[in-house]
Amino acid sequence: MIKKFIDKLLGKPAAAAAAPKKVSPLGKRVELAADVHRIDPGLLDERAVKVVKTLTDAGFEAYIVGGAVRDLLLNVRPKDFDVATNATPEQVKGLFRRAFIIGRRFRIVHVVYGRGREHEVIEVSTFRALPTESEAVAGNEKTSKSALEGKSHAVDAEGRVLRDNVWGPQIEDAARRDYTVNAMYYDPQRQLVIDYHGGLADARAKLLRMIGDPETRYREDPVRIIRAVRFAAKLGFTLEPKTLAPVKTSAALLANVPASRLFDEMIKLLQTGHSLASIAQLKKLGLGRGTFAVLDAMLTDTGDLHDGIRGKFVRQAFEDTDRRVAEGRGVSPSFMLACMLWHEVLDRWTKIRDGGEAPVPALAQAIDAVFDARIGDISGRGKLAGDMREIWMMQTRFERRTGSGVFSLIEQPRYRAGFDFLRLRADAGEIDPLLADWWEDFALGSDDDRQALLADARAAQQKQPRVARAPRPEAAAGETPVGEAPFDEEADEAVADAPARKRRRRRRKPAGEGAAAPAPAAE
Repeated sequence: MIKKFIDKLLGKPAAAAAAPKKVSPLGKRVELAADVHRIDPGLLDERAVKVVKTLTDAGFEAYIVGGAVRDLLLNVRPKDFDVATNATPEQVKGLFRRAFIIGRRFRIVHVVYGRGREHEVIEVSTFRALPTESEAVAGNEKTSKSALEGKSHAVDAEGRVLRDNVWGPQIEDAARRDYTVNAMYYDPQRQLVIDYHGGLADARAKLLRMIGDPETRYREDPVRIIRAVRFAAKLGFTLEPKTLAPVKTSAALLANVPASRLFDEMIKLLQTGHSLASIAQLKKLGLGRGTFAVLDAMLTDTGDLHDGIRGKFVRQAFEDTDRRVAEGRGVSPSFMLACMLWHEVLDRWTKIRDGGEAPVPALAQAIDAVFDARIGDISGRGKLAGDMREIWMMQTRFERRTGSGVFSLIEQPRYRAGFDFLRLRADAGEIDPLLADWWEDFALGSDDDRQALLADARAAQQKQPRVARAPRPEAAAGETPVGEAPFDEEADEAVADAPARKRRRRRRKPAGEGAAAPAPAAE
């Protein structure tokens, strides 16, 4: 107190005497030997190690980096291996036979090994510098392509990074990564972990801590919020209080993220093998509603799964997905999305049919409406739409168990996915389990078994009373009403892939014509 009083009399600034000690945002390099980090070399991917060796043999620095190091420290075999180096993308590309520079926002190199379904991609990034100056650009990556041309580092009005291609030293690369547990580097040749921000301690404490000011980092890339949810659900990590505090207020920034990138993050979130835990974590952080349009279609207003059959169906689909991931089997985004959106499709389908439309065109219209409302215009929509449409359209064909269409259906490339979907519906109580049992027996049965099953199905159909529907008022004189038209299975299946259109009167084939050709696959 006396010293402060004397300083005041002498005119000395009080702040100078109490100036806080500055801490470098870059952190401090700490090298951890094998006896400290205890990474099992048997968990490494030989191709990732080969990429590191190729780069170091050429005179560059190279390390396995990010989530792979985090998982190795937790004694978990990483799903993907990324490499970071001080070589530029062009220098990396020149060292490998099959390497491709991709991306505008972050230029990286994909080094590809193998072909077809067995191929593997090692993602190689160049050490990035902490930005000293950023050019502000209106809009986003898509709306401001011309403004971003030639810029190495640029941000939008909210501070979100639109370009980040300024190269720098490893210590700065570590500082610009998001969480401490993702900012470690592993040298597989020297078995050395490089840690700048206490990532090893946080990994062992299962703590998710943001590097730098969390609010600023969320503004730079709002997707970090979704990554926090994914890590918390997948790894059982807890968000450090300062990292957690701005999550809810920063969630609105996700509206500025391109729809295709947000959609990809949702798929990653639900295919970690902990999909139900991810949904629970979203709700816990206040992100259960309004974050993803697809999730909104299957959740209640409180962010929970529905009660009854609807909720049971989705829960079983997620449990099946998690089980397949745990067993190391592949999972299909299209199948998972088909399950998530099915009951919205079903609701719309019912309304359109109640309005007088025929079942198959009504289903096609319902599918288009749900896609427009929940998926939108995203990259890859065409492939997803084709697979999902085929699964959904197949459900109408499963109800018909007579004629040649039965044989053509089980030969469809997507039959197994369609049947698995049918089985989920049966297990949830949406349809009679005997229908799913019949198709399983038919697909696996001998020729004699199949003929017996078809005979049983015909007998059961003949026992059912015929339901006569009233003809449409506009039916012309002499035209057979649609409700009483003779059933032609081939024509009915052909409509399954066509867009909604006016129903035409079907005619019987003249006697003596050949057997009907197999129905085309659902699109």
